[in-house]
Amino acid sequence: MKMRFTKMQAYGNDYVYIDAIHQKLCNLPELARFVSDRHFAVGSDGMVLICASEKGDFRMRMFNPDGSEGEMCGNALRSVGKYVYDHRLTAKTELVIETLGGMQQLKLTVTDGSVTNIQADIGEPVLSTAAIPVCTELEQFVEQPVRVLDKTFYMTAVSWGNPHCVMYVDSVAELDVEKYGKEIEHMVELFPNKTNVTFAEFVSRDYIKIREWERGTGETIGCGTGCATAVVAGVLTDRCDRKVTVEQIGGNLLIEWGEQTGHLLMTGPSHTVFEAEIDVSHILG
Repeated sequence: MKMRFTKMQAYGNDYVYIDAIHQKLCNLPELARFVSDRHFAVGSDGMVLICASEKGDFRMRMFNPDGSEGEMCGNALRSVGKYVYDHRLTAKTELVIETLGGMQQLKLTVTDGSVTNIQADIGEPVLSTAAIPVCTELEQFVEQPVRVLDKTFYMTAVSWGNPHCVMYVDSVAELDVEKYGKEIEHMVELFPNKTNVTFAEFVSRDYIKIREWERGTGETIGCGTGCATAVVAGVLTDRCDRKVTVEQIGGNLLIEWGEQTGHLLMTGPSHTVFEAEIDVSHILG
């Protein structure tokens, strides 16, 4: 049995997208591992299934390269919008997508019949340490001094279902991301589960540079939720405004934290890297 897939990138995250509406899939953890191992290369993030939904227009299921299912990724979400429109699964330009992290809103910009830009409303950030796996008695983990190897960093923990910690640095270009990212990821005395680390340099009130260390993966070329996390942390600590351009290796995202709604809007393009077919007979039977 051959299965068609599309590899897409949304400024920092590469995923394999599969139409799971028109074909029956099984053994999903093994399928995710197989797709990731054979068709991703370094820095890829997993597999996304486009599924039918009774609650929204579509349901997004996201799997990590190790086969585990994730909750939500802002960049993966934006590529879903491009996928369903460009593959003619919908003609709508405003979509509601069901994820494990909640119901997400998308607005698509269409040029010459193809989606060229996507705005994702990923909802309100979670700051409560009762909901974020941080070993602390604090109600919110905002700008907390944490000793990591030879440095003291100021850290904030934010989540939309996939927790990130933001660490403020003077220069992301000069930082040894692997050295400190790997150490923080495994600081079980503070984070009972592995965590994502966003290193943020606040260049000005409307411009941030980040580098991202993903749990279990290493440094990535970018992360939409990491960008959003940096903005939330920056606003809370008066380092930036609510509407900010965030520079990452994979490209810039425009992030806006709405003062009235409390929602986080993430705006930027997505593009298709390639489409292909793979033989998955040994997995799907």
